[in-house]
Amino acid sequence: MTAFLVVGCGSESTSPTSNDRDAISADSIIQKAIAAHGGSVLDTSVVTFDFRGAQFRLVHDEGRFRYVRRTTDSLGQTVREVLSNDSLYREVNGDTVSLSAEERESMNTTVNSVSYFALLPYKLSDPAVNAQRLGVDTVRSTPYYRVEVTFASEGGGQDWEDRFVYWFDTESYHMDFLAYAYGLGGDEEPGHRFREAYNVREIENVRIADYKNYTDTTITPSTIENYARRLSASTLQEVSRVELDSVRVTTLRDGR
Repeated sequence: MTAFLVVGCGSESTSPTSNDRDAISADSIIQKAIAAHGGSVLDTSVVTFDFRGAQFRLVHDEGRFRYVRRTTDSLGQTVREVLSNDSLYREVNGDTVSLSAEERESMNTTVNSVSYFALLPYKLSDPAVNAQRLGVDTVRSTPYYRVEVTFASEGGGQDWEDRFVYWFDTESYHMDFLAYAYGLGGDEEPGHRFREAYNVREIENVRIADYKNYTDTTITPSTIENYARRLSASTLQEVSRVELDSVRVTTLRDGR
């Protein structure tokens, strides 16, 4: 068992029984998981990190958000892409540039996707989320709630037809694994991935993780819930790692 899967030993009365596990709803699991990952801190926070050559700044203020992605293009120009509740724009060397519909869509998807994955499970309480319990899996001797998440077409974003499965520790409510199927409703060829958390750290009471990204030739987009059972299978192949560098979390007041 890897270090991040070790949970503290609580008293017998605090450990969920089989009946407790059967009774708890998907929405309750998600709310407990958000709390366990520092959701109350994230409600009014500024989170900054580096990811694959870009700098991200994620601001949350009780339902309001502002996400900024900063990069340097091939000409050495500073590019800032900004996404908020009511605006989306790109600046090059401080000047706002016009964007085609395709460019706006691509920018929105990129900035939103990185922000979404970086702070999981924080956004799983959004109104567009449809959550359903799929049961309890035992992964490396630890029981996990398996929860499926799909999205409503309204408010679910461009890729609302994607399907996700999350595994939450039944005691700590930490999210240690997730799987997702993409390209289910558009022109993109369907595919799927499985992520395993590692390098888990707590920064200002917010749980941050990097992820090993896997695929499996025996899994299909409709069977991603089987991924966790195949962690030791020879068909599971690591394809990449998702690593957040220089992560910093501050309160909104201190981070402005």
